[in-house]
Amino acid sequence: MTEPTPSASGSRAATDPAATPPFGTPVTDPGYPRHREADVVASDGGILHLRPIVPADADALLDFHSRLSERTRYLRYFGPYPRIPARDLERFTTVDHHRRVAFVCVLGDEIVAVGRYEGLGDAPGGSAEVAFVVRDDHQGRGLGSILLEHLAAAARESGLRRFEAEVLVENHTMVRVFRDAGYQVSRAYDGGVLHLEFDIDPTERSLAVRDAREQAAEARSVHNVLHPRSVAVIGASTDPSKIGHAVLLNLLRGNFGGAVYPVNPDARSVRGVRAYASVTEIPDEVDLAVVAVPAAGIDEVMDSCLAKGVKALIVVSSGFADAGTRGLVAERRMVQAARAHGMRVVGPNALGVANTAASVRLNATLAPALPGAGRVGFFAQSGALGIALLQTATRRGLGFSTFVSAGNRADVSGNDLLQYWQSDPDTDVVLLYLETFGNPRKFGRLARRLARTTPVVAVKSGRRVPLPLRSSRAVPIDDSSVQALFEQSGVIRVETVAQLFDTGLLLAHQPLPAGPRVAVVGNSTALGVLVADGIADEGLDLVGDPVDVGAAAGPEEFAAAVSAAIGSDDVDALVAVFVPPVATDGGPHARALREAVAGSGKPVVTTFLAGDEIPDELAERGIDGAPGRGSVPSFSSPERAVAALSRVVRYARWRATPLGEFVTPEGTRTDEARELVARLCAATGSGPVSGAAGAGTELTDADGTDAGGAGAELADAEVIAILDCYGIGVAPFRLASSADEAVAAAAELGHPVAIKSAAPRWRHRSDLVGVRLDLDGPDAVGAAYAALVAETAEHEVYVQVMAPRGMSCVLEVVDDPSFGSLLSFGLSGLATELLGDRAFRVLPVSTADAAALVRAPRAAPLLAGYRGDPPVRLDALEDLVLRLGTLAEQLPEVRSVVLDPAIASPDGVVVTSARMVLGPPPTRDDGGGPRRLR
Repeated sequence: MTEPTPSASGSRAATDPAATPPFGTPVTDPGYPRHREADVVASDGGILHLRPIVPADADALLDFHSRLSERTRYLRYFGPYPRIPARDLERFTTVDHHRRVAFVCVLGDEIVAVGRYEGLGDAPGGSAEVAFVVRDDHQGRGLGSILLEHLAAAARESGLRRFEAEVLVENHTMVRVFRDAGYQVSRAYDGGVLHLEFDIDPTERSLAVRDAREQAAEARSVHNVLHPRSVAVIGASTDPSKIGHAVLLNLLRGNFGGAVYPVNPDARSVRGVRAYASVTEIPDEVDLAVVAVPAAGIDEVMDSCLAKGVKALIVVSSGFADAGTRGLVAERRMVQAARAHGMRVVGPNALGVANTAASVRLNATLAPALPGAGRVGFFAQSGALGIALLQTATRRGLGFSTFVSAGNRADVSGNDLLQYWQSDPDTDVVLLYLETFGNPRKFGRLARRLARTTPVVAVKSGRRVPLPLRSSRAVPIDDSSVQALFEQSGVIRVETVAQLFDTGLLLAHQPLPAGPRVAVVGNSTALGVLVADGIADEGLDLVGDPVDVGAAAGPEEFAAAVSAAIGSDDVDALVAVFVPPVATDGGPHARALREAVAGSGKPVVTTFLAGDEIPDELAERGIDGAPGRGSVPSFSSPERAVAALSRVVRYARWRATPLGEFVTPEGTRTDEARELVARLCAATGSGPVSGAAGAGTELTDADGTDAGGAGAELADAEVIAILDCYGIGVAPFRLASSADEAVAAAAELGHPVAIKSAAPRWRHRSDLVGVRLDLDGPDAVGAAYAALVAETAEHEVYVQVMAPRGMSCVLEVVDDPSFGSLLSFGLSGLATELLGDRAFRVLPVSTADAAALVRAPRAAPLLAGYRGDPPVRLDALEDLVLRLGTLAEQLPEVRSVVLDPAIASPDGVVVTSARMVLGPPPTRDDGGGPRRLR
């Protein structure tokens, strides 16, 4: 590809090499776009650091160029180009980060790939020529695709909309990078050179390509952690009370399928295995290192691991972010160094990782024993709780495929595991124990995708008492936001660890139900009634009366009743309850139950012998003897059995519901809206916009607090203009300051009208003190104005066209510190506010999300018609949700929007009041941008 022609440079740091520190040191120039730096995952799972080029990179760029093969240089520069002349070197490393942009991919102290673009012409929204080259020994790692994504994002940020490239026809690899990126590429041939052009705005296909590549790369990076061929235990002590000794012992006891190397400078061997003074002295490659040395010694360990080329670290040591500010700094420094050299880090303060696959048999944890092999993946943030979780799983007969306790989650997190489990053929169910979130937006996206094929069950601690954010990656998140996130993503939320295992046990061993119809068979009427009550409480449908075979029924009679119930076309699931009579062995009855339901394709739960595990007689044994698919889980009480079944029924219903589409509503004028918001933000020079309060635009809420939390509220005309870009209209109104003005405004708008006080404290009150409705005629308007002024002592009012009678609703974009924005919906009214009857959805919202949102509040049945009232247009409410959600997603500077009230009726929806706050856009780690690690 040809090199772009030079153009004027920007900041001093971009033009004066003396202004920029040497390679590998921080850049301090204010013009340097630090937000474009990113740690990225290559397709082989390795990590690289991507950042804008600076003049101090000159020597490293020369070294990079010298390592390119003649063939690579020829394909890149259309000629031999053996050396970079001084003039070209200055041009390559001196950019303005706007019209001329270049990125380098760095591994350690070496540049391994370079990508750049240069704007063509000065017209806004124009084109740029793009080029990149990857060192030969790093080709095939997907670096070209990563560079293209980041270059396109930088170009869009600079107002460019199109890329052009010149490629030799024989450069098939480069052509494939452009072709497979998901853009609509046009081609033209000229003398052996292929000219390519394509728009760089994200498309549905380009985003799908990005997500698929992200998933494959991050899954591979976790695969490298869970499938090592060799493990070094750094700090493997001869003292049995030390954690380094415990990890080594557990690896050996677990019969790890690879090589194990103890590292201890003071011992010749540990547990009979030869020890090495340093990891660098190990003669073979080391894939995984378990670090069990004090935090104070981590720097020396990191140096040796980096020199050895270790692929991943598990840091079980504490004393990092969990120990305060100094520990947090050390933790971030450790992760930065690890990523710069291509390594991933689990921990610190981690319990470890495990993989029960027969070919791996990895127990790199502090737990002396693991559950049997199974098809459940488990992620836990808490190391302290991890051992108890593993013991509980063993006792209850729940087998694991993989287990990861990530501790502080300085690098590897639950999101990485979700990526891995999506493509792991050995995992059918995922269990999560979460304390905090690092990137909740990304979690929602990944969980929604995974849950479509693999059930995800999560318990989130800190619902009532917030936990300290001990992880450097943690962000605060309100519990209502967590609930919205889980519901929207299809995650089965449970409240306790016991419920986590109850639900996981059922999902791991029984099929999903086709519906909510449940039959009950047992040998106790009392237990049958308890089950029936539980079914009603959980919103399931009881099929017939509970069948009681009697206390004296034998195994054959019990099995016959079970077979009849499970075989009915009217039954989707079965609850079997059995209490053995005195001096009667329940084993034959258990075997009869398991055999009767085998192959039915319907889930069965039982309270057999009052146990909360899988009795031997109810177990279908796998290859290693652990309970496998087809085993019937037993619960200690009927309530727990039915509760677990109801969670699975709700999940099956969600999974069977169409996913919905992420659409841009018809008539949306995105570019116009963005230009309008940019002008409003530029008016103050800081982002937030000040404006006079007007109709529906109060500076404060009724309680006197700032409506947006940060930013400034817009004036009426500005709010209406932005809403109009998204097809959201507000009922026409006029501002009046006297009775004559109010009468004139009503005549202009047409009767009937409503009059509302402009003062914030009188608006949106449930007693409607500040509002007069259904005013028909000038006399009524004049009298209403006089009464309103007498009541409020405020002379400024709004005269507005009267909306059709209907249900008053409130739709809001709520500023959330972790998500950026949430969408909220509820019905207006004092009772609704008192009960907090609001439903939430995380942006972006799909058509299915919009439909679910307007039906989610407890008062939502009123919208469908109640006691003879006509039903409202739910499709119109859904359309309004989609339009407001699109606005909030496309305009991150809009921090708050309140449509209150929006009147829903059989004729549609009319918005009668709107407020909007602009402010600095939130940082979003998961949007339409290029791939990056948090």
